[in-house]
Amino acid sequence: MANENFNWKKLFINEEKSSNNESEIVRKSETSLNANNQFPEHTEERYNSNSTNPFFNEVLDVYEKGFASLNIAGFDFFEMYKSVLAVGSSNAQSYQMAFTMGKSINSDLTKEFLLDKAAFYTTEIEKVYEKYNAAGVSKKKELDNSITQEKYNLSKSVTELEAKIMELQKDLDSKKLELQKMDPDNEEQLLEIQLKIEANDLARQKILSSINTVVTGINQYL
Repeated sequence: MANENFNWKKLFINEEKSSNNESEIVRKSETSLNANNQFPEHTEERYNSNSTNPFFNEVLDVYEKGFASLNIAGFDFFEMYKSVLAVGSSNAQSYQMAFTMGKSINSDLTKEFLLDKAAFYTTEIEKVYEKYNAAGVSKKKELDNSITQEKYNLSKSVTELEAKIMELQKDLDSKKLELQKMDPDNEEQLLEIQLKIEANDLARQKILSSINTVVTGINQYL
């Protein structure tokens, strides 16, 4: 989420909304109203979550800002919501006080009107949720498919390389065996050649010795 370029201003604005008064949204102050048109001086309740998700607070802030951006002019469910949270959502008096304040601003304020506006906000938030949930699921699926394809390609490459290594290993073992067999296979031939070389030396010496003997005799006896 931190790497996404969200348009915070448009996050909770439904592009398909009609041009009725509900679609004409105006950002208002996020402070509640008391009898003097000011929210009570109390710390607003925050959501308690045991989530360890590092993005929870950031995303929650997006929803809160989007909720605030939907607020229309006048006192409606948004002001009721902020006022109740400021005093305490589990305290019946906080609802009665907030409603009384709302009536002082808008004499036509009714429970049905507040619930209708609550449904409106809920619907808009759900629309945005579905949009970004679908985008997240789609992106996750795309990444999963990419990872699966990359793993397949790498596995295929590994298998091919292993096959090549096995083939090279066979060639290597074959050449080593040929090398080891070279001396025994050629030993007889080498011995024969060596003996012929020695015989050639001996024959030369023999014939030359005989020739020299005769030459010596000629010189001596003639």
